[in-house]
Amino acid sequence: MSRTPPGLPGLEDYAGIRQRAIRSLFEIIEQTSNGTVIVDRDARIVWINQRYAQHFGLPDAAAAIGQPVEQIIPHSLLREVARNGQPILLDMLETRSGPLVVMRLPIHTDDGELIGAIGFALFDQLQQLAPLVTRYLRIQEELATTRRSLQHARTAKYGFGHFVGSGPASLEVKRRARRAAASAAAVLLLGETGTGKELLAHAIHGASPRAGRPFVSINAAAIPESLLEAEFFGTAPGAFTGAERRARPGKLQIAQGGTLFLDEIGDMPLALQAKLLRVLQEKEYEPLGSNEVLACDVRMIAATSRDLEAAVAEGRFRADLYYRLNVLPIRIPPLRERLDDLAVLAEAILDSLPQVGGQPTPELTADGLALLQRQPWPGNVRELRNVLERAVLLGDDSQLDARALAAALDGAPAPATAGQSLPGPSGETYAEARQRFDRELLQDTLAACGGKVDEAARRLGLGRSTLYKKLVALGLTSQN
Repeated sequence: MSRTPPGLPGLEDYAGIRQRAIRSLFEIIEQTSNGTVIVDRDARIVWINQRYAQHFGLPDAAAAIGQPVEQIIPHSLLREVARNGQPILLDMLETRSGPLVVMRLPIHTDDGELIGAIGFALFDQLQQLAPLVTRYLRIQEELATTRRSLQHARTAKYGFGHFVGSGPASLEVKRRARRAAASAAAVLLLGETGTGKELLAHAIHGASPRAGRPFVSINAAAIPESLLEAEFFGTAPGAFTGAERRARPGKLQIAQGGTLFLDEIGDMPLALQAKLLRVLQEKEYEPLGSNEVLACDVRMIAATSRDLEAAVAEGRFRADLYYRLNVLPIRIPPLRERLDDLAVLAEAILDSLPQVGGQPTPELTADGLALLQRQPWPGNVRELRNVLERAVLLGDDSQLDARALAAALDGAPAPATAGQSLPGPSGETYAEARQRFDRELLQDTLAACGGKVDEAARRLGLGRSTLYKKLVALGLTSQN
């Protein structure tokens, strides 16, 4: 014979506690709400409290007993609840005295038979819901902001106008890229690091019919080989030890309908190359740990700084994948092969740099440009931007000459050019020596140009307004 452990109530007591809890819950809601009504299975009113009856114009609640609920409470949905047994936990009921926030619940016997419904008017002042509504609206606003941020993060950030250059090599690159944008074929961007391959991939996507869809990039050289496949294809729940319990989408799924930029594809492992080839051929893939085959509608743009033909010959890159990707190849020449673009590139970079101390953007002088054109630029445009930004931060002048750029390039001063004097006598401060040098240089140049500012500005590699400012600052005059 089973016995109840000492100190615990018996089963009969549990049933009694449950009944008392139900009664207490009803009494609390009935007393604190703005009204309560109970109907039978035919939606006739069985009971209504006095507050609710008065709200609908009845001086005595007894007058509502036996009446169809809609006759007393217009637009009530208690008949629907009493018929289908589905609760309506929170709803708005419009009345002549104003809106009510109501809750409707079905009533069942102990055997589960549906015998009626009960309704509570929870609030008649909507201000009581203000904190909940405010929090809900704030969450919705944050969600919308996050979605907009994600959408912006997955769109093209650059156009063809950002690929600066007007020389023959740059124009040919842009011509091919625009042709690629109009096509759905795979594109292969070839070029050294820092030449602007990713910028061009953004521009191609932004000018393509897929511009409104996601632009997603993945760098094969930046992700460990053990994680690259999961990053690419995604994972099913629990695909491997330590994996999340929910599915994790891969870049292919995120880029669906848009463009997937495969940066440094020459570093992709051979095993993953074979799976990528299947995606290109069959337009489908399987997430890791899943047997589900997903359709793939993604435009591929690949880029590499490696010699893929050599990698194919050495067996480090699959020949069939190379031919699949090399449909529209675009070679981006290094900066040393398009020095005719260096002046406009430097100007665009300087204009994009933030101003230091409120000073205007410095101008690049002729000797400064000549120094830049003599550099090998192994880092290409990225290195050029680094040098110019460093020179602006280190300098405090309105121009970038050979000396300032030499210090930014390697910390060593540029050799003095013919006709230029070096700093003067000992004891002279740097500022005094620089001012003396500027005054002598401007005086000599103006004298050689007959006092004509336009000609002197061209010879010095300065803008006309910049030269005027320097003349005024140094107390010099000119003929025009």
